[in-house]
Amino acid sequence: MTLRPKTVLLPALALVLAALYGLGVRAADEPKKDAKDPKAAGAPTKAALTVTVTQAQTTRLPMKISANGNIAAWQEASVGTEANGLRLAEVRANVGDVVKKGQVLAVFAGDTVQADLLQAKAAVAEAEAMLGEAAANAQRARELGPAGALSGQQINNYLTAERTAQARLEAARASYKVAQIRVSHAQVVAPDNGIISARSATVGAVLPAGQELFRLIRQGRLEWRAEVPSADLGRLKPGMVASVVATNTAAPVTGKVRMVAPTVDAQTRNGIVYVDLASAPEVKAGMYARGEFDIGQSEALTLPQGAVVLRDGFNYVLKVGPDSKVTQLKVGVGRRVGDRVEITRGLDPLAKVVAAGGGFLAEGDVVRVVEAPVAATPATPATAVKPVAAPKK
Repeated sequence: MTLRPKTVLLPALALVLAALYGLGVRAADEPKKDAKDPKAAGAPTKAALTVTVTQAQTTRLPMKISANGNIAAWQEASVGTEANGLRLAEVRANVGDVVKKGQVLAVFAGDTVQADLLQAKAAVAEAEAMLGEAAANAQRARELGPAGALSGQQINNYLTAERTAQARLEAARASYKVAQIRVSHAQVVAPDNGIISARSATVGAVLPAGQELFRLIRQGRLEWRAEVPSADLGRLKPGMVASVVATNTAAPVTGKVRMVAPTVDAQTRNGIVYVDLASAPEVKAGMYARGEFDIGQSEALTLPQGAVVLRDGFNYVLKVGPDSKVTQLKVGVGRRVGDRVEITRGLDPLAKVVAAGGGFLAEGDVVRVVEAPVAATPATPATAVKPVAAPKK
């Protein structure tokens, strides 16, 4: 019974000593922690990124008008038959063939027209013989008339017979000429230099006059019929250069404006601009193409494309203030040439912006600034790029 008080006091004493030891250790650690905390010591904020800054530059950029439209033949010729009821015996041209003016494209069986030609030729010979006899009789009548050997009626009959024979000869010659033309119609020839774009001729067919056999792209010339908004038609003139791309893989084809349509479509408010295209094997009639018209140059405020950041469908630049803090500015962009992009709105020309790497920064970040030298880019001549001057005070 004498040992119970000692047994109760010993655990309580141990707990008191442990609590006092913990308080002493915590008090000893707190000064060390405060000494290592930069915020508590008033240390400066660490820069998020080292960046180069640049300013907007005034650059001469080309002015272009974009448009879409169809590629078509400059002119298409319909090549048909003028012979009536003849059988097509031979076809000598096919789609894609390059032909020359006067080249034979198809031949009809011409047995009947050849026979008609021979008959007409014989009729001419007969008429010439009859005219010769009538002329001789008329000449004798003229000689004997003054002597009174022939009556006036006989003389008149001989002279009339001569004129009748002359008329019959002219009619026979005209029939012979018609027969020659019909023989020539037995051959279908190309009306101009060009490329065969369609063929409907079939060997053995008996065709009426006027039936189309071929379609021909005259001189192989193609044109781009660009649909241009009416607001831009006034800036386009004949002779201006256009660049046309028919497919995504093909190289641009150079063209020249031939004519601006005098009317505008009432539904679309677009006008047609006809552009003569240079010869290119990848460009075919019927293609849908896009292109641009070069209408000159104008000055524009530009930045390197790396300075413009796309976020949530909008374009931003990151302006660096005097305190090295980043401010995000929404801007409008326009033309792009080489590595330069036109800034249309939202930027002070004298503001310094992050030249590259803005995608890693956010509003309010502190950066370490390194000035970037102003230099002309390969895409724009050095004479075309100049820094924006500060306003006079």
